[in-house]
Amino acid sequence: MRFAPSPTGYFHVGSARSALFNWFVARQDPEGVFILRIEDTDAERNREEWVEGIYSAMAWLGLNLDEGPFRQSDNFAAHDSAAQLLRRAGYLYYCDCTFAELEERKGLGATPGYDGFCRERGVERGPTTALRFRTPREGVTIVRDLIRGDVEFINNLIDDFVVVKSSGVVLYALANVTDDRLDRITHVIRGEEHLANAPKQMMLWEAMNAATGDEVPLALYAHLPLLVNEQRKKLSKRKDPVATESYRDQGYLPEAFVNYLALLGWSPRGDEEIVPLSTLIEQFRLSDVSHSPAFFDVKKLTHMNGEYLRALSLDEFIERSAPWVAPWTSAWRPSDREPPWREDQFDQHLFALIAHLVQERVATFGEIPSMVAFFFLDELPIDEASFAKVIANDPLGRDLLRSAVQRFELLASWDAVSLHDATLTLGEELGLALRKSQAPIRCAVTGSLVGPPLFESLELLGREKSLARLRAALERV
Repeated sequence: MRFAPSPTGYFHVGSARSALFNWFVARQDPEGVFILRIEDTDAERNREEWVEGIYSAMAWLGLNLDEGPFRQSDNFAAHDSAAQLLRRAGYLYYCDCTFAELEERKGLGATPGYDGFCRERGVERGPTTALRFRTPREGVTIVRDLIRGDVEFINNLIDDFVVVKSSGVVLYALANVTDDRLDRITHVIRGEEHLANAPKQMMLWEAMNAATGDEVPLALYAHLPLLVNEQRKKLSKRKDPVATESYRDQGYLPEAFVNYLALLGWSPRGDEEIVPLSTLIEQFRLSDVSHSPAFFDVKKLTHMNGEYLRALSLDEFIERSAPWVAPWTSAWRPSDREPPWREDQFDQHLFALIAHLVQERVATFGEIPSMVAFFFLDELPIDEASFAKVIANDPLGRDLLRSAVQRFELLASWDAVSLHDATLTLGEELGLALRKSQAPIRCAVTGSLVGPPLFESLELLGREKSLARLRAALERV
């Protein structure tokens, strides 16, 4: 099995799914081999940071390699040798048509695209000649797809496509087939958008077999369904959140992300969608993959990630949250995501006491810093809209805060139960339900209306800090 991405952008979630499905099939076979091949022959579009992005994203997902990573560009000699072999065998011919000439003749031939003008002209090699494949003009090419069944392509609707540019650069189709034959690749599992390339690659594969006399079995094809957004349109790199690295940096668990990716076009047996990796590997079958578009639902992914987070032991939750809350203690930290506090402000012991309150309320690790910042910052970040709603523009909210300061000062014990009971009584005296009476206190002490349980938080924050913030909120108005 091979996964062969091009480093022309961030690691797309569709590429991550293709890698995962290839990895599943390789892991089902005791002799299965999973190869990573970076198809970097398009020098104008490739960037080295995107190559590194592929490596780091696949490592994060746990898709361990058996061989590689390899660079397709390192195999240029084999690609060039294959091109010359096919040319000598009559499968390729030189073409000296300029772009202007091609544009002028466009639409005049029976075959869409190139009209075969140089097919029988016997053009010799020159500084401006490209090599084209002599596509059969009769019959059909049948792609036997493990997901879609037999897909027929009429040969005379496939033009004589370029395989080597005039610069000598061997293009994707031939480079890909050459590498797959050399590596004895058994399966080509990739996105639906590559289906149109399959007949050309099959023709090249068969031509290579004939030219070399080496009958390398043709790889089995499986083209995965498109991933679509809420509007059921193909995921857009510009409009949709498609970069796998961004989900890692936001604090999604790799095991949750892998579980969700597996459900995009395929389902495990039974009603459960949250299943262990071993079950996914055991049950996965390409023949069970749907050919209908799969909705990449970020809300469902986030919900699933929350379930995985809550299933962690408390110790593991604390340990794995370190890159987001204490990055200076971690070997890896999410890019552009520093916590709002300095190292000297962070209290590891206090965070350990808070963690169980937070674990039940976050869906990603990235949500933790804003939820607990009020424990570590002296300058409290205030959500002004919330402050205005429940305190500044609400006379009852201000009255409750004044009473809370007086009542809390007299508490014999500063604990969650006592704070809860006092707030409940205060609310009843003002005709407010507990939910309503909590709001101004929460906003005054934490700066927000969203956070961990209020009374446990007040207990951990302590009497002095809590009362100081209640008074400071009253002073603001």
